[in-house]
Amino acid sequence: MPPLAPRPTGAPGFFVRPARPDDGAALAALSRPFVRAGALRERPLSLYIAQAADFLVAQAPDGTLEGCLGIRVHPATGVLYNFCVARHRQGSGMGARLLQAAFAAARNRSLDTLFTATTGSGRLFLSHGFRPASPSLAPAAWAESLDPRRGARVLARAL
Repeated sequence: MPPLAPRPTGAPGFFVRPARPDDGAALAALSRPFVRAGALRERPLSLYIAQAADFLVAQAPDGTLEGCLGIRVHPATGVLYNFCVARHRQGSGMGARLLQAAFAAARNRSLDTLFTATTGSGRLFLSHGFRPASPSLAPAAWAESLDPRRGARVLARAL
């Protein structure tokens, strides 16, 4: 994924860039509160390191990662996962900026649809064009990996 240049945004003081393998520990730490709350699945540090290239991160001027979003590419479609924004940054526009960067990355890869699953309200996704979708329309391997006990809703957005 090509680097994204810092841009002025509705959430000043951060920029979005592709993650690097050395961001693995920060990705895990950023995700941990959301795992404890049940909003994200637990993933080992080794997975964050190995799959760092999947992630976009929101980085503060001091280098702290304050948001992240994974994009897994499947034929013609993509899946957004592990989307989290630090509590003190929620409502700042950081999540919207991460989503916009994900849309641009997906278009650059010629993907036609993005899927995600959420256990929450999905308000941010819905406000950015996602709509409820049948898991049968999503990439099969991803849809089969969803844990029905979590009660996640599948959402999709055409690009």
